[in-house]
Amino acid sequence: MFELKIITHFAAAHQLKDFKGPCENLHGHNWKIEVYVASDVLNEAGLVIDFGILKEETAAIIKEFDHKFLNDLRPFKDRNPSSENIAQYIAERLSSELNSATIRVTRVTSWESDTASATYYMPTSSPRT
Repeated sequence: MFELKIITHFAAAHQLKDFKGPCENLHGHNWKIEVYVASDVLNEAGLVIDFGILKEETAAIIKEFDHKFLNDLRPFKDRNPSSENIAQYIAERLSSELNSATIRVTRVTSWESDTASATYYMPTSSPRT
């Protein structure tokens, strides 16, 4: 099994509804996002996937979040823009773009600070055939 990882960043504001703590107030983070993609086989070039493609697809999603108030965005209209939900949303969006018979997004980690992160693991049955 081969696993690739890329790291990217975005800055945004949010507030957590029904939190009953200081994070209910408007505040911001400089999020670090880690994306993991796996495959049992390599392509004819000896790669799981071109890092450029993985970075490009991830950047398209991150661009929607960067320097925004996350609560106003469509993915978070009905759920809190928590690190957990951010990781899940990015993982599911990337899976729909990248998963194939041989490649799958395995997990995404969303760091809201240097000491706090959340990881969403994709179900193992997620590759498209």
